[in-house]
Amino acid sequence: MRRLAGAAGAVVALMWAVLSGCTGPGAGAGPDRGGGGAGPDRSGSRAGSAGPGVFGAAPRVPSAPGLPGWVAGLGFARDGSGFALLAACVSEPSAPESGFCRQHVAVRDAGAEEWVLRRSPLPETPATEGVSANLLVLGPGRALIEDGAVGPGGRTWFTRDGGRTWRAGDRRTVGTVPGIPEGAVLGTDCAAPAGALPDACARERLVVVSPEDGRRRALARTPLLGAHPRPAEQPEPDGSWWVSGTDPLSGRPAVAVSREGGRGWTVRLLPSTAAGPGRYTAVAVGPDAVYAAEMGELTGGAPVKNGMRALHRSVDGGRSWRRVWTTGPVAEPRTLMGLPVPGPGGRVEIAGELSGYGSADGGRTFVDRKDGTHHVRRTPLGLLREGSRCRYALTADGVRWSEFRLACGEEESQAVSGGP
Repeated sequence: MRRLAGAAGAVVALMWAVLSGCTGPGAGAGPDRGGGGAGPDRSGSRAGSAGPGVFGAAPRVPSAPGLPGWVAGLGFARDGSGFALLAACVSEPSAPESGFCRQHVAVRDAGAEEWVLRRSPLPETPATEGVSANLLVLGPGRALIEDGAVGPGGRTWFTRDGGRTWRAGDRRTVGTVPGIPEGAVLGTDCAAPAGALPDACARERLVVVSPEDGRRRALARTPLLGAHPRPAEQPEPDGSWWVSGTDPLSGRPAVAVSREGGRGWTVRLLPSTAAGPGRYTAVAVGPDAVYAAEMGELTGGAPVKNGMRALHRSVDGGRSWRRVWTTGPVAEPRTLMGLPVPGPGGRVEIAGELSGYGSADGGRTFVDRKDGTHHVRRTPLGLLREGSRCRYALTADGVRWSEFRLACGEEESQAVSGGP
């Protein structure tokens, strides 16, 4: 038998990310539900929602290129501890039905200089089925692993002792909570009809994955954002939680923010020019501005899978918005993989499908960084950039990045360690 290279898994993960902006910028202030109008949009002015203390140096994470297989899931807690879900498949081309995939869990304790392999609760799967699982980190030493099944019948495993023991559960939503506790993850489930699969769900609701037991509970108060709200899983550095959706009255894209841990929400419309409904809006809070990337189908130009219709900017914490970039048929960026990366002084980066793009004027103009394809998402440690193969990087301020590598495969491990 031969072992499938870890790089193949990384490519599969990158392809999954791909499947999951032009003329001059359009101006315009976003109307809202509940007050707030067009504010001045001056690069370098403060966002009014985050103090400078939360945007420090890039957090350091040790590399572990020799971990087995490839990374199927990765997450961190605020104290720097983390979990990595690893997968390795063995297959024989002449008898693919005899192959299997085995999964592992690597854990980094807070302040530790190495990752430690611990038992995975997931069973072996046939190589013909591949690997399908999800990892949610719920605070220091706490994580939830979900199998690939969707809907309330899917199995879960929860640990509160750094992966030393795991408790089996399921994805059912049980009860209600008034707010989002520290370490929790925000998600959705189907409210009507109850328990329906995503394609058959008429109305979704917000649910909180608890750091106490890994169970899902409905959030008591939710913003009015249409039938399919899209929440950010993690809070932003200033503690704010964001959800995007559609304004029920106008049908226009809108975002909601809570600075009370989900106990109350403020909804604002975005100054969109799109004629039809979009997909969702990706929000990122930076040192001096908040950026909202409006995602959806593009008209004209080459077809793309992760189209960014427009980029909106707020310098008052999301109380008012100005559209700074309107995507056209040619000028880049036209796509976004994950979240915008805001920095100080009007800096913002966009990770496109083919390359990254940088702006120094608040998103009005961009230059091609020619740094390849990568995906950006929020973690409690900062924004995590996931590139090809086994390369990762973290930033807290949108400028300084701390790079590390995990599960690089035999050839890549030798290159990183200086071996032959």
